[in-house]
Amino acid sequence: MSSTLQSDYRAPVRELLSGHNISTSNWHVSAVKETRYDAVVSKGLLDPANPTLAAGMEIESGGSARRLFVVDETVHGLYGNALRAYCTAWDIEAVFITIHGDEGHKSLENAVAVTKAMSEAGLNRRSQAVVGVGGGVVLDVVGLAASLYRRGIPYIRVPTTLMGIVDAGIGIKTGVNLDLHKNRIGSYYAPKATYLDPTFCRSLSQRHIANGVAEIVKMALVKDRRLFEILCDEVDRLTPEYVADANEGMSEILNRAIGGMLDELEPNLWEAELERCVDYGHTFSPALELVADPALLHGEAVAIDMAFSLGLALARNLITTGEAARALDVIKSAGLPIHHPMLDIKLAEKALADTILHRDGLQRVPLTNQIGDCVFVNDLNREDLTDALDWLRSRASEPRRMEA
Repeated sequence: MSSTLQSDYRAPVRELLSGHNISTSNWHVSAVKETRYDAVVSKGLLDPANPTLAAGMEIESGGSARRLFVVDETVHGLYGNALRAYCTAWDIEAVFITIHGDEGHKSLENAVAVTKAMSEAGLNRRSQAVVGVGGGVVLDVVGLAASLYRRGIPYIRVPTTLMGIVDAGIGIKTGVNLDLHKNRIGSYYAPKATYLDPTFCRSLSQRHIANGVAEIVKMALVKDRRLFEILCDEVDRLTPEYVADANEGMSEILNRAIGGMLDELEPNLWEAELERCVDYGHTFSPALELVADPALLHGEAVAIDMAFSLGLALARNLITTGEAARALDVIKSAGLPIHHPMLDIKLAEKALADTILHRDGLQRVPLTNQIGDCVFVNDLNREDLTDALDWLRSRASEPRRMEA
């Protein structure tokens, strides 16, 4: 960290105080903190012969080996024994707690509960990183708790879902929901490292594979035409087993999705620039996701938002009819929805109004500009939204075509 501290009598202050017999001092403080973290793909992360996780926790450094693991309750049932065996093999004094990993438990109360566990574990402030193991909800809650406890302690992410591997686990944002507002309370807080092991995906349902594929489709539509073409060929094969094996085709998909996401995030980690192509599919989906009945997973809501956004792009001649059809086919072929009965004009307008607040007074809505690129618009109106909804409803019952 570098910083400067200096007395700074600025013109606006002088003008404000002119004519007043007031003596004042004014300091301007400026500091920059370097941010570094690793995102590492490592298959078989819990194999005791694999040193990746132990090295990340710096167990070999000779310091205390006490660590707190915050684990998704379902993941603990599947991998708890493997985690304990790994800790035993590396002489890690592990303390385990489990938390629920569903959206309903993504709350400030749960984040505070995790900070209490951090306190009870008696960890050193800088040298004993907390390890979060689970899907995006758990990683967000643990990240927020780590940013709050003692004003920031190190933590490690181990995402166990495809969504976590390609999206939730690799940035620096943390967050919990507030009432019907998604991620309304949160922080920017980088992990020490994120360890990405696709073999965890073997235990996922096909629905949760599709949930993660939605974020891969997002990157393809706004950034990577080659990734889109690969998905056209491979999307039918994206089963839990295929993703977990991560052979050549799947490895390229993962590397392009993760690399593309980090390429977008790195120069804008704290979102100083609010025009972000990675917000594609995240304009209308936050409002829909928290009220949908039947309920939607995050990626399912994003998929519907993307499909809706394709209608908006088509109306502006940003994509062709054929491109829109191919994009919808990929979304549907992944097992994702493109429509939900609760996405109506009232919800769309409400979501757009909240987006304007979130994006500091402008819509800044990313739309595909041909497949593999995006532009931002600030002038969507009720007629645009209505026309796109009508178009989407008319396409929702169409069979898959996958045109060339």
